[in-house]
Amino acid sequence: MAVTLVWLRDDLRLEDNPALCAAAQSGNDVVVCYVLDEKSKGVRPLGGATRWWLHHSLEALGGALDRKGSQLVLRTGAADSTIQHLVEESGAETVLWNRRYGKAEREIDAGIKAWCGDNGVHAQSFQANLLFEPWEITTGSGGPYKVFTPFWRSCMDQPSPRKPLDPPKSLSGPRLATDELAEWDLLPTRPDWAEGLRETWTPGEAGAHTRLDDFLDSAVDGYSDARERPAVEGTSRLSPHLRFGEISPFQVWHAAQDCRNASIARDVTVFGTEVGWREFCWQLLYHNPDLATVNYRREFDAFAWEKPSADELRSWQRGSTGFPLIDAGMRQLWDTGWMHNRVRMAAASFLIKNMMVDWRVGEEWFWDTLVDADAANNPANWQWVAGSGADASPYFRIFNPVTQSKKFDDDGAYLCRWVPELRGAANIHEPWKTGVKGYPEPLVDLKESRERALSAYQDLRGR
Repeated sequence: MAVTLVWLRDDLRLEDNPALCAAAQSGNDVVVCYVLDEKSKGVRPLGGATRWWLHHSLEALGGALDRKGSQLVLRTGAADSTIQHLVEESGAETVLWNRRYGKAEREIDAGIKAWCGDNGVHAQSFQANLLFEPWEITTGSGGPYKVFTPFWRSCMDQPSPRKPLDPPKSLSGPRLATDELAEWDLLPTRPDWAEGLRETWTPGEAGAHTRLDDFLDSAVDGYSDARERPAVEGTSRLSPHLRFGEISPFQVWHAAQDCRNASIARDVTVFGTEVGWREFCWQLLYHNPDLATVNYRREFDAFAWEKPSADELRSWQRGSTGFPLIDAGMRQLWDTGWMHNRVRMAAASFLIKNMMVDWRVGEEWFWDTLVDADAANNPANWQWVAGSGADASPYFRIFNPVTQSKKFDDDGAYLCRWVPELRGAANIHEPWKTGVKGYPEPLVDLKESRERALSAYQDLRGR
């Protein structure tokens, strides 16, 4: 019987998987593979937290495929040669995959498609991981949008995103040799900081749907306001599941729309806008492949960044800056691989503007420690805070960590959860005013560091 090879990447799910559905509907035998590619030029190696997530996601997917009568074939190596070997090994006449949007990944896919054409193998890609293709949403002049609001307005003027696809009822095909997942060494060992991840997350398609159902059953009601409060379970926390494609944006979008009623209409709209920001970031990366390394606004190339000492940088990384909101966020990140978005902005602003550290330093740390770090959202959001990105927060907008914690964590519940030294403190938001045993003094003076940052920005504008 003819064989179809399905190559999974950031789409580790059975439901609403166009490539997998097309393979199942073809009537051919199906081979499903995942390639850990750490060798192809331009492909960014995974960070530690995403490697942890990938291990467990692949483990879950392998079990799900086994229950369908199939297997997940695991291989490592450069994708082009590895896929060619799998085609030859399986005798596949067709190769299917869902599209990727980074430049290096697109070039790899184009090369494999060309090789397939030269060797009589049919190759086809599908839209699966973005609601709108980046090249389809353009300005009146045909270029990409640089500002989110008109971008999302244009998206909402398009036909409604397609409905999600049902999973294949069964899959069968030849059994191939496969790597042992444990041999990939994706799990952290030195240090093994993954205990908090295990307690916080359930990677895999089932975990993604549980997370979505729980959010729509309760947290979506009041989301517009609750999402700003880090002590409240007011966000969906779907980001890592979307990062690995354990659930698709089409499933998230339609599930949210289907539960819309008059009382939560605003909340559903705001939640949809957050999905829209993910789309916008991927459009930015599609048109700006070096988003993680090059300023979107090139005038920032001349900015006078300062190099922190190893101790200063570690104080920020491990939550010992002396500013409770920053420290709570950075400790939450280290323990759970995730940080509330409001706190992410404050922590990024503190590093960039109060410490005058190049945004790329912070972007790399988040890349290594966030379970939801992806190639578009992570650099786009860091550039947004730095003022060097598209639709950016202006550089002179500096998040005051004291003001932010008083406004969004007024009772200090979030601060005390992650900085236990502050429990019982006379002044939770400004502990240096009364002193707290075992808690560090402020790393910088907020007023002086703000003035220094603004002066540096004025110098840049003067150039």
